[in-house]
Order: sequence, then C-alpha cells, then structure tokens
Amino acid sequence: QVQLVESGGGLVQPGGSLRLSCAASGRIFSLDDMAWYRQVPGKSRELVAGITSAGSTTYAEFVKGRFTISRDNANKTVYLQMNTLKPEDTAGYYCNAKVAAYGSGYRFYWGQGTRVTVSS
Repeated sequence: QVQLVESGGGLVQPGGSLRLSCAASGRIFSLDDMAWYRQVPGKSRELVAGITSAGSTTYAEFVKGRFTISRDNANKTVYLQMNTLKPEDTAGYYCNAKVAAYGSGYRFYWGQGTRVTVSS
C-alpha cells in the first residue's frame, strides 16, 4: 500500500508564506509525476502545480510567480512553497502522485489534504 501525507498548512496573513510538504511511503517501486491540487467547498478540485520525475514543472496561471513546486526524489517528497499569499488562496491543498507499487502498475494516489487559511 502507498500513503501520501501532507503537512505545513495553517493560518497566515495576506502577503505571508507557507511551505507545504507531501511525503510518499509504502511499497513504492517507482514515483512518477507529483502535483498539488486545491479545493474550496462547493467547487471542483483544481490543479495548482505539477512536477515530473525529471523536474519539469507546470503551474496554474493564478499561482505563477508566487508558488514554487519542487521535489526530493531520494526522500519521496514534494514541496509547495507559497509566497505572497492572498485570501483567495484559502483552500484545502491535496497532494497527488503517480506511483507504481511493487507488483502493480501505475496508479494515482491522493493525500488526506492540509488546510491553508489566508486571513488577517
């Protein structure tokens, strides 16, 4: 089994910063693309940023220039550095990863989410 565990959420003032982490664990044979999504109540989950195993990145327009995604392949961890946070960034942030477990093909896994609240 594979688990994704996020951490780093919390309450921050507008203009502030947070760093989210997501660690993958379990019987992982191969860890491929990883990404961060976010969701607010009543809306669909939306892609924030993604990163391939080779380090290529993609960002949603609404976070370009403010957020940075990175990964540590040795520790099976993906990060999201969030700067210049705005109230509209308030959401549950979810980690997603494409993983091949031992004896299995690739499938996508989700973390349980971490809450980010941007408010004064």
